[in-house]
Amino acid sequence: MHREPTILHADMDAFYAAVEQRDHSELRGRPVIVGGGSVRGVVAACSYEARVFGVRSAMPAVQARKLCPDAVFVRGDMAKYRRIGAQVRRLFEEVSPLVEPLSIDEAFIDATGSVALLGPPRTIAERLRARVRAETGLAVSVGIGPGKMVAKIASDLAKPDGLLEVPAAAVAAFLGPLPVARLFGVGAVMQAALARAGIATIGDLARADAVRLAARIGPMAEALVALARGDDTRVVEADRAAKSYGEEGTFERDVRDDRLARGAIIAHAEAVARRLRHDGVRAGTVVLKVKLATPLGGGRFPLFTRQTALDEPSDDGKVLSDAALALWTRHRPHEAVRLLGVTGAGIVGAVSAGQLGLFPDPTRRRRAALNGALDRLADRFGAHSVTRADAHAPKATPTGQVKRGEDE
Repeated sequence: MHREPTILHADMDAFYAAVEQRDHSELRGRPVIVGGGSVRGVVAACSYEARVFGVRSAMPAVQARKLCPDAVFVRGDMAKYRRIGAQVRRLFEEVSPLVEPLSIDEAFIDATGSVALLGPPRTIAERLRARVRAETGLAVSVGIGPGKMVAKIASDLAKPDGLLEVPAAAVAAFLGPLPVARLFGVGAVMQAALARAGIATIGDLARADAVRLAARIGPMAEALVALARGDDTRVVEADRAAKSYGEEGTFERDVRDDRLARGAIIAHAEAVARRLRHDGVRAGTVVLKVKLATPLGGGRFPLFTRQTALDEPSDDGKVLSDAALALWTRHRPHEAVRLLGVTGAGIVGAVSAGQLGLFPDPTRRRRAALNGALDRLADRFGAHSVTRADAHAPKATPTGQVKRGEDE
């Protein structure tokens, strides 16, 4: 018997800020901003009490302070957030083994096969929300739909701490009045192009002729019209691995000193390597991210990235930092720098002990032993308890991006 797909999109509410409010009773009910603790910082997350004032993630700290002078700024603890994120992931997997993480606090869940065992989709979602609340003390909003897009939009509209189900028969009525910007792939540029074509809502787009629209907005027209009609055939990819691991930080003051820049690059590379080892994977490509200090206006700054392929994938901070430093040496800008970041991409599985080759490199063995010792110290005393002497990375915002599936 054919069963209609049941896709859940589960998204923790104001995750970083909610964790801080949970752990510090004096923050409950107050506008909390995680990150952005310095004038150069950026808001990593904010509580709903802060959002009332217009504060949003990725907003410059200066702007956030003006909008919400009474906000409490918290530095943030990515290691703690990742631990709780892993706990939440395990709870998601109680509903179904088909879980596709989008970030540490958000995932698609294919519960189609769980209906016979756990009950109707709404019952499954209510059970999941109750389990997350009981185990973590945190709220998760859940959207239910026959496809990923509808489930994601439903969870967004259910926030905070809500549940919204959109059955297949109700998709057209649900999507029709919503602004076209709600669709995957419709950013500011595409929204403007659609507006020039007389399309403002998803319903407008669903009624459009894809061939004629392509002449106005380009080759994406057919796919967008299909999405507007609720045709979303993408499946939940449970085994989708991380695309990249990144660490970055905004300096308190613009940096021209080569020593400070190189120290930040080393620290970011070591942090990326530590996370690669924790997840049992390696990176085959190293990406250096540089944001210049010369303002472009509107809170924007020039940004460029450079990347290089490693001779072989690695989880060694020394290998990653050497590659990133080589990129810095070749592409170091003449202007002052506002932000530096290092990303490990081209993720592959780790090498097992049985894959060391006929002539094991003693240097590599020593590095592996050293990295293991550093990881044990970091697990016991914190990530910053032991660092290389030349590593220094002042951070204005907690980072630690793991890019998966759709770009975040």
